[in-house]
Amino acid sequence: MAERIMSRLAKETGGTSYKAFKYGLDHDDRPSVDYDENNIVWKAYGETNHLTTYCPLKDRAMELQKNNEYILSYFLDGSRRVYKVDDIAYNLGGNRTGIYPAIAGQIGVACTHRVDRRLTPTYIDQEIIIALPDMADKDGRNGYFNALTRKINSLPVLINAGIHISEIVKYKTDKDKEKFSDKGVACIQERMMEKEKAMVARLVREGKLNQDNYLVKDGSLEYRPTTTDKHDPKELMKFKQNYNWVIGVSKSFNPDICLDADGHANPRFIAELPYLHRTPVSKYINPKWFGETEFAVWYIRIRPKERTRTAFDGIVKVEKILVKEKEVNHGMDTDDVDTISASIINERVPVCYGSDLRWANHLYPIYLTESLLKSKYLSADAFLHLF
Repeated sequence: MAERIMSRLAKETGGTSYKAFKYGLDHDDRPSVDYDENNIVWKAYGETNHLTTYCPLKDRAMELQKNNEYILSYFLDGSRRVYKVDDIAYNLGGNRTGIYPAIAGQIGVACTHRVDRRLTPTYIDQEIIIALPDMADKDGRNGYFNALTRKINSLPVLINAGIHISEIVKYKTDKDKEKFSDKGVACIQERMMEKEKAMVARLVREGKLNQDNYLVKDGSLEYRPTTTDKHDPKELMKFKQNYNWVIGVSKSFNPDICLDADGHANPRFIAELPYLHRTPVSKYINPKWFGETEFAVWYIRIRPKERTRTAFDGIVKVEKILVKEKEVNHGMDTDDVDTISASIINERVPVCYGSDLRWANHLYPIYLTESLLKSKYLSADAFLHLF
């Protein structure tokens, strides 16, 4: 029988493979509320008109449709399929042994481009990543995991299948509240985010993004600047400039962080958002992740309440990094916000109803981009058979 990945990893790293039950760790296809936004600090109004109530968008959306105006031209989605593939044990000294999960994932980033109402693939980038505990290299040797990756890629089971492992990364085994499996998943998620950042930078380098051709990124603009970016004003500005024509549209969000005009938490304000309306734009910073980089955020209801199951189905959260000095000082131009919001509303149809549990929060081009990317993955059975 051909040697599998985990048998070779255990042998090379001095561990013991327990051949544990393999299972998936993702639940991306389920509708959810995201509560992980505790570091946000709300600052002020995020648009030039200081609105205090909902803004109607139906007329603007119909005007854009009538004039055949589409400023949302590129659509980007990053996706992952992550699995626990084994438990692996390492000696901790004496008679003590530690058991840790081995995590593996398929990650990918896809970008599509719409021309004359037709959506075509622009770039697709996929990788397979394995996350092991740092105990796999107790001495912290330079280049160890690179060499280990090369050895794994020499396995006949991979060569015969034409499959390549891009990288083996390590997660820390410090004793804290975070589960080891979550640490491994976080390493793979970070790699996927880096690939998304690289895709955005590529589009900017090639001059594809401008005021008439925005990029819509599925999910929050959670790209963290590097330490160099944060401490070098020129590098930070270069990082921010990449997102001048990029908006993030999230299907899930934390409704409890929405503030009303008096600065009080008011999730009901989002829940009662009328169909084809948006909230006022707010401005916030997230010092822990992004330093003083400022964001504009608002919410749009793209589905009628009577067609959805819960109060927050059919509502999307929109984010934009504030790049220009004028935006930082005074907020986004309200007319630009309305145009972007109306354009997002026009992307809600056709509807992927029945194909995805999150259909009410999907923009159709993003759904197609996500479907394209996922169609390139190995099936779960084929992937797990490698380990």
